[in-house]
Amino acid sequence: MKITIIGAGAVGATTAFALFTRGAASEVVLIDINMDKALGEALDIKQALPFIDNCNIYAGTYADAVGSDVVIITSGVGRKPGQSRLELVQTNVSITKQISSEIVKYAPDAKYIFVANPVDILTYAFLRYTGLPKTQVFGTGTVLDTLRLRTRLAEIYNINNHQVHANVMGEHGESSFIVWSSATIAGVPIDEYTNFMAKETQAPVECNRQEIEAYVKSSGQQIISRKGCTVYGVAMSTVQIVKALSKNAETALTVSSLHEGEYGLNDVCISSLTQVNSSGVKGIVTQKLSDEELRRMYASAETLKNVIKGIDF
Repeated sequence: MKITIIGAGAVGATTAFALFTRGAASEVVLIDINMDKALGEALDIKQALPFIDNCNIYAGTYADAVGSDVVIITSGVGRKPGQSRLELVQTNVSITKQISSEIVKYAPDAKYIFVANPVDILTYAFLRYTGLPKTQVFGTGTVLDTLRLRTRLAEIYNINNHQVHANVMGEHGESSFIVWSSATIAGVPIDEYTNFMAKETQAPVECNRQEIEAYVKSSGQQIISRKGCTVYGVAMSTVQIVKALSKNAETALTVSSLHEGEYGLNDVCISSLTQVNSSGVKGIVTQKLSDEELRRMYASAETLKNVIKGIDF
């Protein structure tokens, strides 16, 4: 796949490297307003490629995006310690507007993945600016939050990460929520598995749901306060989405996409379980949610809509 990454900062460069190490790209174009930064990152990664595969990476301009299968947008101002994702809104929406006026001319058929924050708002803004079909444009959404959740549950239950199936939905931010009603460990509902651990193995598990949710929501800020940015989790989340786009079989991921009636929501990009394949977003899986989960889904959508109302498009 030919992939263009707009933004050669820490997230963009790490994503480029991860794409190659996971065999998800054969050609990557790095575009950045700071051409020297893009050139430096491309050269650094290129010198590692002999140990990876037969592939290519180079710095370029929007014109070099011609023929891209996927465009990944990481450009924008990053969060500072103590800053919420939603506080970045107007600045990054303006950057998205500038990008949209250029990139679609050269890659009208590409699938667009938004990584920059606030990801739900920027995905919505890009759709509005470009008029592209909703199947082509989506954000990483709560895929990263879901990774953080599964990592934490695997630690708590001392079990292989791959046997944890639980999702985070809603805004990629403070109004997100965990879908506990469908969470399983090794295919067993999480409450049943917890009871089994307590009764059969005499190894009770302390699974405090409020603490787990707080961990998921605060992880990004904890990392940012210590090292200035988060890169590895979001890079691997993006790679997983790209790999889903390279297949005809659907992969269900909690990406942020435009809802038009699903769960009764309209005109908002928000994360719910979504089928992704080579055509982009195929459909949204409107799974059964508990009354409380549905309430939180509506509240999360309302949070995003209130932000949208205040944006100068």
